[in-house]
Amino acid sequence: MHVLAFAGETVQLFPDGTIFIHIALILLMIWVLNRTFFKPINKVIESREKFKNVAGGEAGSIQAQAAEKESEYNRAMLEARNAGYELIGGEHRKLVRAREKRLSETKAEVQQKSATEKSEIERQTEEVKEAIRAKAPTLADQIAAAILKQ
Repeated sequence: MHVLAFAGETVQLFPDGTIFIHIALILLMIWVLNRTFFKPINKVIESREKFKNVAGGEAGSIQAQAAEKESEYNRAMLEARNAGYELIGGEHRKLVRAREKRLSETKAEVQQKSATEKSEIERQTEEVKEAIRAKAPTLADQIAAAILKQ
């Protein structure tokens, strides 16, 4: 029981005069800690708050720069996308015009061939009609002779 010898053998439930010494020691400790430890920490915290409140401080300026660069990036992406759409649209229009040109050329070619073939058929039809008209009397005589022979 040598460890508890300084506190005495009994536990006191009511404070005695040493409480004032304890309170004085605690106040002295608070004063010393405020002067040596908390005052510099409070200065650092206050300067951080001031720096943070002044236009966002360095972090605020970095965030503002990042937001500005992001808006520039978005603007550049929009411009590039629009330029791409215009390029694609231009190429599409060129291809449509070329297709329409080829289609009209093909139609004209088909119409010309059709007209040529039609006129050729009409010419051949007239030749055949003339040949039939020229041979008609001979064919009629041959048919009549064949009928009479029977």
